[in-house]
Amino acid sequence: MPTQQKADQIVEIKEQFEQAGACWFIDARGLTVKQVQELRRGIREAGGLMKVYKNTLTARAIAELEYPEIPEILAGPTAFVFTGADVAAPAKVLKDFAKENELLEIKGGMMDAAVLTPAEVEAVASLPSKEVLLAQIAGAISGVARGLATTINGVPSGLAQCIKQVADQKAA
Repeated sequence: MPTQQKADQIVEIKEQFEQAGACWFIDARGLTVKQVQELRRGIREAGGLMKVYKNTLTARAIAELEYPEIPEILAGPTAFVFTGADVAAPAKVLKDFAKENELLEIKGGMMDAAVLTPAEVEAVASLPSKEVLLAQIAGAISGVARGLATTINGVPSGLAQCIKQVADQKAA
């Protein structure tokens, strides 16, 4: 029979999974306190949140959410990085930090109730940020609109040039 504290923590874990755009699972064994603080700061600046929960409570929360079971990921010490709307930014922080610190291991992830491998998490990390993607879309739309305006403006301009040439021929 779970205690009230454990039941409350399961509710908290479920809320974190439901509110997050994605969750990345990492093993941070061997990192110093200073390195973990640096990692947490980077994740927080990227719009994410790093938490540590008991694996058994996390497994129970995942089961209650009817997400796929992930016993291989929840084996051993696991920290959870919950993302905001931009799922790529915290993944980039993890990827960059793992390059500098061999002790950090990306164990996998979960996005839209689908389990991701470490390679897939790194692929998400290589995506441009949400702001960059929006800027690219805006640039593409702007380019189309500019081309359309130029084309539309070309019709009266061409007509005016033709009329001027006809007028010049008749005057000559």
